[in-house]
Formats: sequence, C-alpha cells, structure tokens
Amino acid sequence: MDQLEVRVPGPTPLPPQVRQALSRPMVSHRSQAFRDLLHGLDLRIRPMLGTQQEVLFLTASGTGGLEAAICNTIEAGDRVLSLSTGYFGERFAGIAARYGAKVDYLRARPGATVDAGAVAARLSTASFRAVLVTHSETSTGVLNPVGEIARVVNEASNRPLLLLDGVSSLGAVPLAMDTLNVDVVVTASQKAWMTPPGLAMVALSDRAWERASGCTSPRYYFDLAAARDSALRGETPWTPGVSLLYGLEAALGLMEAEGFERVTARHLRLAARVREGLVQLGFSLVAAPGFESPTVTAAYLPAGVEAHQLTACLERDFGIQIAGGQADLKGRIIRIGHMGYIGEDNVTNLLRSIESALALIREEVR
Repeated sequence: MDQLEVRVPGPTPLPPQVRQALSRPMVSHRSQAFRDLLHGLDLRIRPMLGTQQEVLFLTASGTGGLEAAICNTIEAGDRVLSLSTGYFGERFAGIAARYGAKVDYLRARPGATVDAGAVAARLSTASFRAVLVTHSETSTGVLNPVGEIARVVNEASNRPLLLLDGVSSLGAVPLAMDTLNVDVVVTASQKAWMTPPGLAMVALSDRAWERASGCTSPRYYFDLAAARDSALRGETPWTPGVSLLYGLEAALGLMEAEGFERVTARHLRLAARVREGLVQLGFSLVAAPGFESPTVTAAYLPAGVEAHQLTACLERDFGIQIAGGQADLKGRIIRIGHMGYIGEDNVTNLLRSIESALALIREEVR
C-alpha cells in the first residue's frame, strides 16, 4: 500500500494543515516570533484543560511528561497510591517506583475502573504523598471517573496530590482541572492533538508548584521550575521542537474552528459507532458499559480469529493499521484509535474493512 490509514491508539493521522505547518522554516527559539508562538499556545490550550495555570511544553514523549510529573513532586521514600487499570497505569507507577517511591496499588480487572469508594477506604488507612490515575487507559479502552476520584482525594484528611495521565484523553475529552483540584495534568501531542510525537504538555496546580519547590528528586532536563521560569520570558530552557509547536498551532486552529464542544461530541459519536460495529461483527468489548473511552476501543476477538491474523490482513489487504493487546492482553484483543483527525467516512471504511478481513481469514482456515 502506498499510504496506510493509521487507526492505532497513537500516533494518529495528521491533517493536511498540520503537515503543511510542520514544513515551515525554522526560527530561533530565542526570537520574538517564537515567544509569540509559545505564549499563544499556552493561552489556547488552557481552556481545553480547564485551567488558568500555565501549560508547559516539553520536547519529550508522553512518558517524558509523566516522568516530569513524578520527579518534580515525589521523592525517595514517599508513599504513593497507584490506581491502575492497565498497562499505562502500571507504567506511571513504575516511574514513581524508579524514583524510590513506596507504591501501593489499587488494581482493577481489565475493562473495569477503580472504585472511588475503594480509593477513599485506602486513603483513610495511610498518609500518601500522591495518587496516580490514568484518565483514558489506552490498553483497555477504559475512561476512569476522574471526577469521582478527585472528590474522594480532596476529602482525604491528609490530602495527597492528584497526578493525572491525560495522554490519550485530553484534546478529545473535557477536563476541569482547576474545578476538580487536579494537581498535575500531563498530555501529549500524538493523540487527540493531531500532531506528531514529541511534545508533552504539563500543567501544575499551586499546591503542586509548592511541592515542587521543595522536592529533592534529581532532575535537570525535566526541571519544571526551569521550564516555568523560561516560559515567563516566552522561551524554553532547552532547544525545543519548533516544528512540532508549529504543527500544534495548526491543530489548535482546526479544533477552535470546529468548536471544542463539537470536537467532544464527534469523538463520543464515532466511538459509539466503532463499538456498535465491532459488537455486530462478533467482538466483545473490554471496557465495562458506561466507562468506555471516547478515544480508543479495545475488544476481544471473535472465536477462531487470532489478533495477528486480523492486524496483518487489515494492513496487507486494506491498508489499515490497528493495534493488538499489551502485557496479559497480548494476542487476546485488538485496539482501535478513533481520536483526532477522524470522521464518519473513516469509521465506515474501518468497519467494512474489518468485516471483509474477517471473511478472508475464515475462508483461509476452512
């Protein structure tokens, strides 16, 4: 195939306007043009995160953003509660453990969310420095109830910081960071923001900034205080991905033209179509009803079909890439990204192609 249609959970397809913006000539990252670019991006993203706090731009992957969240607020010996609903929840906790945190886990079975009541009960038994939660768990297609979790965290007698992995949710799913008192929010460019991999965006509450000022964990490139000080001058402390910022600027223009409420509604509508179509084709959904992510769907395969057969057939014969499972779900499920630059026609083509691929696979094994 000359050109593949990418429907993995990230990186996602790029709109033509973003691809064009990526080819703009370089400017100095110490120039007024760059200062204007960085300042504008900060102000434009804040409403989509539901915050008045500055948004910092790191030239890093989403995992780099998560590491920045950890190393600026958590140090060796701190007790941390991980609300893990899958592979990426485990990664967030693993970063904390690498920095010497003592991690307690509340784990949900695949497809379920962590119950807010269980969170409240665990918080009543010990004092924690932070609670880690993944908003949209990319490995299972689950959207965690951040509002309920934030409520019980805020009510805890020794209130811990609430750190949110919003890598595969934000840009498609609204968040009220300030209203919910979420302390650190991390997202990344390659998902719903319709920009290539390489940008992490991080916002901190006043409480998180206060903690960062006294945190002793080692950091240099990921020192958010340095990033904040530079941002006040319209700069970054280290050489940034200028082209990626141009791309994000173009992507935000598209989202603003559509209107963020319509962006959110579109993701909900297309996610529902994907789920309904897969169920009609004999798949069963991983995510529990009512907790499905608007950005990614994970599904168990129909009987007699292997994940590697379906992913290979779709790419070879239909020019579509989807993803398989991870960790314990490897070989058992498929995962489909439906976020960012996607419309009704894309979903229709995807479902028809899956139906045709299933027919080809079944014919081959007869």
